[in-house]
Amino acid sequence: MNMSKLTPQDALDYHKYPKPGKIEVVPTKRYSTPEDLALAYSPGVAYPCLEIKEDPAKVFDYTGRANLVAVISNGTAVLGLGNIGALASKPVMEGKALLFKIFAGIDAYDIEIDETDPARFIDTVKALTPTFGGINLEDIKAPECFEIESRLKAECDIPVMHDDQHGTAIISAAGLLNAAEIQGKDLSELRLVVNGAGAAAIACTRLYCALGVKHENVVMCDSRGVISTRRTGLTPQKQEFATSRPIETLAEALVDADAFVGLSVAGVLTADMLRTMAPKPIVFALANPDPEIDYDTAMASRPDIIFATGRSDYPNQINNVLGFPYIFRGALDCLATSINEEMKIAAARAIAELAHRPVPKTIAHAYGHEDLCFGKDYILPKPFDRRLLTTVAPAVILAAMESGVARKAITDMEYYKATLQTIACSNDALIAYLIKMQGQCMIGSHPRRQA
Repeated sequence: MNMSKLTPQDALDYHKYPKPGKIEVVPTKRYSTPEDLALAYSPGVAYPCLEIKEDPAKVFDYTGRANLVAVISNGTAVLGLGNIGALASKPVMEGKALLFKIFAGIDAYDIEIDETDPARFIDTVKALTPTFGGINLEDIKAPECFEIESRLKAECDIPVMHDDQHGTAIISAAGLLNAAEIQGKDLSELRLVVNGAGAAAIACTRLYCALGVKHENVVMCDSRGVISTRRTGLTPQKQEFATSRPIETLAEALVDADAFVGLSVAGVLTADMLRTMAPKPIVFALANPDPEIDYDTAMASRPDIIFATGRSDYPNQINNVLGFPYIFRGALDCLATSINEEMKIAAARAIAELAHRPVPKTIAHAYGHEDLCFGKDYILPKPFDRRLLTTVAPAVILAAMESGVARKAITDMEYYKATLQTIACSNDALIAYLIKMQGQCMIGSHPRRQA
């Protein structure tokens, strides 16, 4: 199915037939005899219960907790739909659970919590943590999402990540590393303009700075223009990136800028603005479904540009699915207590490095680019490149062990990679089908709205 021909009825039928929803529970143990059921439940189940009571760490030995992620939302910032509520967010959360399974072999349950008060939401999620090995927060609006994630990370002993923030940050950071390399720009000298000041924009900018972009070289804009030290009423997150430069508008900010990252709305970036940027500009226009400037206009305005969007029908898609399944895979497998900055940076660098490698012919053919190779139109791997699993998860584990948050050491990394390859191969048929159906249209990164 071509994405451009996708109709509302196609989407509704996909979610409804042959039975409603996109995930189901499948037993992992035999269950065909009375003896099997006695082991699965009463009386056999009492023995692992007692083992866990004596040593809580044994929950990872006797249950599926180490391979189980909760996809949790309150529906306050769903895709480009806004605050549609917990119930209406369920199709998206089911979809996220599906992606965890098909790309990284992770079991995931979607949990929609009908609560907008941050404190009550946090308490609810904390009460659920004995069930899960990790928590993927999703589609929670700013600024509440900052407090929610921060407190849960501090108060839970399992990995917690708000993917709307950090998934976008990690993938776009990988793209920025490669784009800067191709354009011959040093991150420490890069003059960056970020349009949008929501959760994703703040997380992206923080990660870019952690990778080498200087804070003083960043200008952030919101719907009122440049976020400057002269403005009042700024949130703490906006104050973090307020500039003292004597500029007020996006157009002024872009003069001689090396890079633009848009996490805002369609049409705010014009061809004239592009032409004022420095030579060899980098433009990530990530508003979906329509970017801040359309592809054809951008390419015609600046032939020296590297251009990326959140869409799968243009080159250089910034797509969260390149990261979150494999980041959680690594975090779960080393029983990490958190997903920290070191792990995020390791993931970004691993994704960036993979784009340098020769592209398997099967992947290149599936995307209709037989000559696909590292360069201006290929700064990131494609979503269906199964090497992501064996590249990103090990990098995350090494960072977790080196930074002291791994409770389990992976000592034989080559053996571990071989086990990951088994997971990748187990999904080959499904992934091949999705490629054939151009299923990447299902997994485009989220549209963002400027704060």
